[in-house]
Amino acid sequence: MTTHQDDNDAPEYLGPSKSQLKREMHALQDLGKRMLELSNDQLDTLTISDTLRAAIEESRRIRQNEAKRRHLQFIGKVIRQEDDPDALKRAIDAFDAGSEEHTRRHHLAERWRDRMISDGDSAVGEFVDYCPGADIQHLRNLARNARKDLEKQKNTGQAKKLFRYLRECIDEVS
Repeated sequence: MTTHQDDNDAPEYLGPSKSQLKREMHALQDLGKRMLELSNDQLDTLTISDTLRAAIEESRRIRQNEAKRRHLQFIGKVIRQEDDPDALKRAIDAFDAGSEEHTRRHHLAERWRDRMISDGDSAVGEFVDYCPGADIQHLRNLARNARKDLEKQKNTGQAKKLFRYLRECIDEVS
């Protein structure tokens, strides 16, 4: 005798499969590997928990392969407990010179620099609206010096200084 299922008896969703959970965990472990390759200065710019920072520092001291593998699993577990693992991934991607995020930020800083040199204080004001943490007086000074370089057809590096400051501000916002 066969029984027919009613439409109301459809199986309910029980969450991601075991394979999907495993793929996600491996992705977090790969993110942990990438974090181990970062310099201490780069690591300091990331907003991570003290537990994760300690785990990364501990992992850098481990020399045995199997112990490294197990500790990497632990790092993946700690990353999963972080507030926003996706934001952490984007921040690490930004360190890769060839990444799309790095390129986007670089081009954005170039466009702002060019606008500040050509448009002056109006562009500086718009940038401060975009990056509220930026020092408006410092920006005006950098833009003015870069304009003077352009007018005198000299290259004293003022445009580069302006670009670097803009890039720092953009990195803080993103």
